[in-house]
Amino acid sequence: YSKCRENMAAPMAWKRLVFSVYTPAFSWFFTRVTDRFFRTRERRRGSTVLLLAPLLAEADSGPLASSRPPGFTGVEGLHSRFQWMADHVPAFRVPGGRIRILHSPDEFYQTMKVRIKTAKSRVVMASLYLGTGPLEQDLVDCMEEALERSQEDHVPDLKVSFLLDYTRGSRGKHNSRTMLLPLLQRFPEQMRVSLYHTPDLRGLLRLLVPERFNETIGVQHIKAYLFDNSLIISGANLSDSYFTNRQDRYVLLEDCEEVADFFAELVGAVGDVSLQLHPDNSVHMMEGMVHPYKGNRAEFSASAQRRIMEVVNTARVRQSMLECSDILDSDRTVPNDTWIIPLVQMKPLGIHLDEQVTQRLLIEAGGDSVVYLTSGYFNLTRTYMQLVLGAAADYRILMASPEVNGFFGAKGVAGAIPEAYVHLARQFYNKVCQLGQQSRVHLHEYHRPNWTFHAKGLWYYVGGRDRPCLTLIGSPNFGYRSVHRDLEAQIAIATENEELQMQLQQVGLPLSMIFITSAICKISIFL
Repeated sequence: YSKCRENMAAPMAWKRLVFSVYTPAFSWFFTRVTDRFFRTRERRRGSTVLLLAPLLAEADSGPLASSRPPGFTGVEGLHSRFQWMADHVPAFRVPGGRIRILHSPDEFYQTMKVRIKTAKSRVVMASLYLGTGPLEQDLVDCMEEALERSQEDHVPDLKVSFLLDYTRGSRGKHNSRTMLLPLLQRFPEQMRVSLYHTPDLRGLLRLLVPERFNETIGVQHIKAYLFDNSLIISGANLSDSYFTNRQDRYVLLEDCEEVADFFAELVGAVGDVSLQLHPDNSVHMMEGMVHPYKGNRAEFSASAQRRIMEVVNTARVRQSMLECSDILDSDRTVPNDTWIIPLVQMKPLGIHLDEQVTQRLLIEAGGDSVVYLTSGYFNLTRTYMQLVLGAAADYRILMASPEVNGFFGAKGVAGAIPEAYVHLARQFYNKVCQLGQQSRVHLHEYHRPNWTFHAKGLWYYVGGRDRPCLTLIGSPNFGYRSVHRDLEAQIAIATENEELQMQLQQVGLPLSMIFITSAICKISIFL
C-alpha cells in the first residue's frame, strides 16, 4: 500500500463520527435501531452504516445460473456469450451507431437543455434530487418553454414527469419541490412530480433521524433522463456540480424507442407507488396504493414489486418474441449489433436483478478477461469483494482520492467520510496482499484539481482484446447501499460495433491518477 496514504488512513475514530452529532444516550439508542435495520455484525458500529455502509453480510441472492460449461474461457460471438441475460431480463437490440458517449458535465447539461426544448411528446426525469441554483433553474425554464410551446396546439401532447426522492427532494425550505411547484401549478394536466419514500424509514426511526441523514436509510437513486425516444443514462444528479466540475459518466441512446419506452414505464411504475406532489405543495398517494411509511411495510413492498416487475416481465416477454421472429432481419442496412440490457436493483422491494447479473459477470470473468471497475464511493459488498479476490481475471479498480470525494472539507461528521473510504480501501488492499493478488488486482485513485469524482461502472474485456465488449453504466456503486437499501437502475451495453467499442475505450478527459498499489502498472482512460 502506498506510503502516501499511511498517514491519512490512521485508525478510524468511529465514535467521533457519531458523537459529533448525537448525545451519548441518543447515539446508543440510534445505534441499536439501525443495527436491527441493517443486520450489522458489530452492534456498536451500527450508526456508521448510515454514512459509510461498511462491508456487511453477504447478499441473500446468488448469481443467475450459468449455462456455460465448466472452465469455459473461449471467445465466442456476442450473442452466445451474453444470451443468458436475455433469459432473465429484457434485452433490446439496437444499432451501435445510435449510442453516443457524452464527454463532460457541460455536454451532459447542454444536451439535456436542447433535448427538453425540442421534445414533442414526453420528458421523463428520474434523479435523486433537483438542485436549487441558477443552472437548475435554467433547466426548469427550458421545460416551461417546451410546455408553453406545446399549449399552442389545441391538444397539448407534451407530458413532463419527474421522479425524485422524497427525503432529499424535501430537504430545506427551498428544495426540489419548490423548484417544480410553479410548473405543476401552471401545467397541472401535463406535469407530474412523484416523490419516492422508502418503506424502511417509518415509525420512531422517521421521527428521530435528523433531516440531513434520513436519506441514508434508503432513497430513489435512479438517474435516467428521457426525451421523446432518446435516453441519457447516467450516475449524475440534477445539480450544479454535476453540470460543471463533478466527473461522471453519461451515455446517450438516440432514437431507441423500445428502450425509451421501457424506462418511461419503469419510472412511471416507481412513480405510481410514490407520493404525488400537488400544486399546494402537499403530497398524497394515488388512490388504491399502499402508503410507504403509514401503511403495512410488507403490503407496500409486495404491491410495489408487482407493479415494477410487471414492467420488467412484460418487456422481457415482448423482446423474446421479437428475437424469435423475423422482425430482426439480419440483412437490414443498419445492423443491430448492440444489446441494451436494463438492470434493476430494488432490494427493499424484493427486486435484485442487477445484483444477480453483476455477480455472474464477475464469476465468469476468466483468465482471458480484464475487468475495469470504478466507483465514486469505493465499498464493495462482501460478496463482490470475495468474487473479485477469487476470480481469475485481472482487475483495475478506480476510486476517488480523498481530495475529490464529494464530502472532502465538509463540516462535522460528513468531513470524516473521505478518510473512512481510505480506511475501507486499505482493508480491501490488505486482503489483496494477504492472498498474494497484487499482480492481478490493482487499485487506483482519481485526482483532478478543483473537481470531484462520482463515476461508477464496469468495463469487460475478453480474449486479450484491447477494447471492451461490454460496459455497465447507471446509478449503482457496487456497495452495500446500492445493493440493499436504494432503488437503482443501470444498463449493460454489449456490443460488436467497433466504433462504439472505441468510444468506450478512449472516452473521457485525461485523468491524473495516484497509484496506491505497490505495483506500477499502466491503466487506460476508461471513463
